[in-house]
Amino acid sequence: MTPPLQSLPPNPDEDSVLREYIRLASIFHQLAGAGAIVPAPAPEATALAVVQPASGSAVKKRKPRSSELVRVSSLGVRDQIYFRDLVRRARITFECLRGLLLRTGVVNGDRRRVRADLRAAALMADHDLWLNRDRRIVGPIPGISVGDAFFFRMELCVLGVHGQVQAGIDYVSAGQSASGEPIATSIIVSGGYEDDEDRGDILVYTGHGGRDPNLHKHCIDQKLQGGNLALERSMAYGIEIRVIRAVKSRCSPVGKVYFYDGLYKVVDYWLDRGKAGFGVYKYKMMRIEGQEPMGTVNYQLAEQLKVDVFSVRPTGYLSFDISMGREIMPVALYNDVDDERDPTLFEYLARPIFPTSAVQGKFAEGGGGCDCAGNCSIGCNCAGRNGGEFGYDKTGALLRGKPLVYECGPYCSCPPSCPNRVSQKGLQHRLEVFRSRETGWGVRSLDLIKAGTFICEFSGIVLTPQQSKIVAENGDCLVRPNRFPPRWLDWGYISDVYPEYVAPDQPAHPELNFAIDVSRARNVACYFSHSCSPNVFVQFVMFDHYNAAYPHLMIFAMENIPPLRELSIDYGMIDEWVEKLTM
Repeated sequence: MTPPLQSLPPNPDEDSVLREYIRLASIFHQLAGAGAIVPAPAPEATALAVVQPASGSAVKKRKPRSSELVRVSSLGVRDQIYFRDLVRRARITFECLRGLLLRTGVVNGDRRRVRADLRAAALMADHDLWLNRDRRIVGPIPGISVGDAFFFRMELCVLGVHGQVQAGIDYVSAGQSASGEPIATSIIVSGGYEDDEDRGDILVYTGHGGRDPNLHKHCIDQKLQGGNLALERSMAYGIEIRVIRAVKSRCSPVGKVYFYDGLYKVVDYWLDRGKAGFGVYKYKMMRIEGQEPMGTVNYQLAEQLKVDVFSVRPTGYLSFDISMGREIMPVALYNDVDDERDPTLFEYLARPIFPTSAVQGKFAEGGGGCDCAGNCSIGCNCAGRNGGEFGYDKTGALLRGKPLVYECGPYCSCPPSCPNRVSQKGLQHRLEVFRSRETGWGVRSLDLIKAGTFICEFSGIVLTPQQSKIVAENGDCLVRPNRFPPRWLDWGYISDVYPEYVAPDQPAHPELNFAIDVSRARNVACYFSHSCSPNVFVQFVMFDHYNAAYPHLMIFAMENIPPLRELSIDYGMIDEWVEKLTM
């Protein structure tokens, strides 16, 4: 039997501390359930804390993970939107906390390896913000879509998709199961086992155990116990297994990205002789039909499209760049549904054209730009306009949504590499306008887009309030900025952990009464489909003038958006002008 207490090595890293914490918590839970631990009348004890929360924040007692197996099915549209928004809220909290903790460690000169993902997850656990802790879900997780992308395993734990920090098999142990048998619920295929065979819809998964942690090879025979037995029992009872695959990615902070690839069933298992000469358990798993395409398949397809488009899609492309070189990245047009080719009939505007009367001389009136010799730092004029901080982190991700974000402009002395110049640089992702039977025209990306990053700008002919009234009478297609809901409020919202957090109300802008005419000239943003649960949002940005009544409409990702997933935005009021954009 493993001793309850094990000494940690000198100066342990956070992974070691977290593993020991989880191990002790598991032992305590098992012994408590068996009646081996009883409460004693004693003063409040001090619990092991992985992260010290901020003073003044209310820390709740951490819930033990439930062993109750439940299945969620037949959700209506409203329920699907509700759970998707619930998951998105948790993901935003995790990502914004991680970014905040990472920046705090850098600012404080912490030279140790900063595992901000572990700290963010621990803070969320302290405040009871992990999802699905009160039940162990079998099958699909409400609010999680096939193809969703994650950069950290801890995020999978927070959402209840896969509850193991390191182990590849997540299961309910025999001691916790109502039947007295272990039941597996999910696995991660990371390529760590040399005996795995992965053909997409058919997967031969190697059980766990028997490996040398240093050589990453098997050194003893595996046993039919723990997660291995749980997979066999799940096969016997016909229980679906969630499969998450890890793929190497240069755009990931950890060098890999995790895709939820849907539900599989174990159809066979056997003990085999592995490549290292030791016995390994193998499980043949088959993907259940009728699901959305796998995230890993779309990821690989998008990578192939970037290299050799004709080998993947020999027909269907009407244009490889409707921007005609006006964008940094080409914007393709694809239609294999019908004969429509409307996007080719409009003049492409990479940047909106503002009325001269609205912006002329407005930069000088705002006091000019900063005089930074190099990249801007806290204390310069542009930081002051943003409330004493810049709008973006060092990777270009939006720190938190604001009514208005000021970027450095043409009258600033800082170089183009300044981290406060982000959205003005234009497209950084390969976008594609495509035709769909469900939504008409839509937009998708060939790249994996990280949450909080800039995507593109709404562009067209900007009209003054007086001009827009006249044009509206002609029935032309107008985009009205004041109709977009303030979903920027959601990005950076962390008051669930830090109650003292207040959504920023500065820099402010006056009421936005202008409109953007996209009836003759437009850009790729005009083809984003509408959704009440969107994956992108509008952030107002200034950089080339200081008339706050005419900001740029910049679009940012609200979540990690996997390749080939349609980009959707909340237009607010749905009427004829939205239909005109996508029809």
